[in-house]
Amino acid sequence: MSNSQVRPALETVGENPTLLWGLTMQERHRRIATANGYDGSAAGTVVLVNAAYVADPAWVRHIADNPGTVLTIDGTPALAHAASKEQARAIADAMRAGNEPEYSSGQEILRFEDHPTIENKQLRKRETPFLRKLEPASVKSIERASYFGAYKGVTDVLTKYLWPEWALVLTRIAARFGITPNMVTALGAIMCVAATVAFAFGHYWSGMAMGLIFMVLDTVDGKLARCTITSSWWGNIFDHGIDLVHPPFWWWFWATGLVHWGLALDDTTFWWVQGAIQGGYVAQRLIEGVFMRRNGMMHIHVWRPFDSWFRLITARRNPNMVILFIALLSGRPDIGIIAVAWWTVISLAVHLVQLVQAEIARARKGSQLTSWLAGDDA
Repeated sequence: MSNSQVRPALETVGENPTLLWGLTMQERHRRIATANGYDGSAAGTVVLVNAAYVADPAWVRHIADNPGTVLTIDGTPALAHAASKEQARAIADAMRAGNEPEYSSGQEILRFEDHPTIENKQLRKRETPFLRKLEPASVKSIERASYFGAYKGVTDVLTKYLWPEWALVLTRIAARFGITPNMVTALGAIMCVAATVAFAFGHYWSGMAMGLIFMVLDTVDGKLARCTITSSWWGNIFDHGIDLVHPPFWWWFWATGLVHWGLALDDTTFWWVQGAIQGGYVAQRLIEGVFMRRNGMMHIHVWRPFDSWFRLITARRNPNMVILFIALLSGRPDIGIIAVAWWTVISLAVHLVQLVQAEIARARKGSQLTSWLAGDDA
């Protein structure tokens, strides 16, 4: 693996007039290079990217981290980490000609047709990222592959199974009209605040509708940023800051809004419910933070298969909203918020058990734990 402080240069080989998400391949690769710090500080090495193909950024990162590795498709190099000028020249010529070069000793060849898998730590999944020939007829299918490739493998049930198709349409519209991820986040923030106000006045159905828009936009901004390679420090702070801060306000004002339905909780129940929800929310986040610090910033949700499965339903915003929606259908929003409190306590207990189990396993192993998704790359 390459030193984290030393990066190769990234070079596009060939020309391709076909655009993806409104970007030329040269611009797409420039953005990938900028986002990952591929500045050529690793003197004498270069990552070559064939403009005739589109590769998931995860492939670029994997090839960049492994000098001497070449990823081919139909015998043609699509990406390659050349360790010398001679290697770079031979591979670039083969990319332009669309044939297989003479490989030198020490090079590792990955054939895409063999479905090699790699871990994507950013998106918490292990897969064979997409790699496709870029031509006008394939743009829509590649954009779809790019979009779904930007999805986290470990997330909640709504984000994983319900939002994707809706968000894909909105992501395409945003990219077509030059709408930035931060614009989407800002619109989502407005919907989030509006939903909070609606809950406070007992307008649960309208609050649910605005909350739904916000939750879908919360998916769109991230996918748009990843598909157009426009992630930024401020965008991440803006998006994740809203995600982190708003849930406690939703649960608080949902409970206070019950007075407008004649279903106000008595003082004792109200404070027990809020104590469980608010305290459980903070404690759950703290447990996740401790786990990450103890295990090389690995998320608690990717340690074992069970942990990844439980992330689908753990007491976060989206699963909690499912509980509230079912209660609202029954005309009992009061029971819904009580159920959220119970589910938060149960989820917190599961997280505590996970943390204790991790510490026991870590002590036995004598080192940091590793994700079940890591496996053996390629």
